[in-house]
Amino acid sequence: MTKVTDDQKAEFFNAVDEACKKAIWCAVATINGNEPRVRMVHPTWDGDVLWFATGPESPKARQMRDNSNVDIQYQVTPPDFIHVMVRGTAELVTDQETKNHAWDAIDYDLTAFGSTGPDDVNFLPVRIRPTRVELSEMYGSMNKRVWRA
Repeated sequence: MTKVTDDQKAEFFNAVDEACKKAIWCAVATINGNEPRVRMVHPTWDGDVLWFATGPESPKARQMRDNSNVDIQYQVTPPDFIHVMVRGTAELVTDQETKNHAWDAIDYDLTAFGSTGPDDVNFLPVRIRPTRVELSEMYGSMNKRVWRA
């Protein structure tokens, strides 16, 4: 395992972003009481911050309000076999300026999921501030690089 230094951070997150774009969907684990819950989401990297959207009353939102710790796992299928794991803290964004930013940062059409725009009350951006990001090959067994906050 190679530790990512501060000097390597920008290049590392660019590589993470490129790997994640190949996966498109990933699994996010939240906590429901004392049990994990895993769901598929489509996050977007914005530098070293990860964004996805949900509804304000979704099970994900309720669980992240109760416990903001999340784990996210991307798996890129053959031939790449790239593996990205993210551990971090989720923040449910409600201020309009940041909702506007998230609407523009998220790289897919949110209207396909029922949102009408960044001012829609049913659009709840989730900002993940990573505390640990792992990028590796062959399901974590080769070329593992880890960044920690």
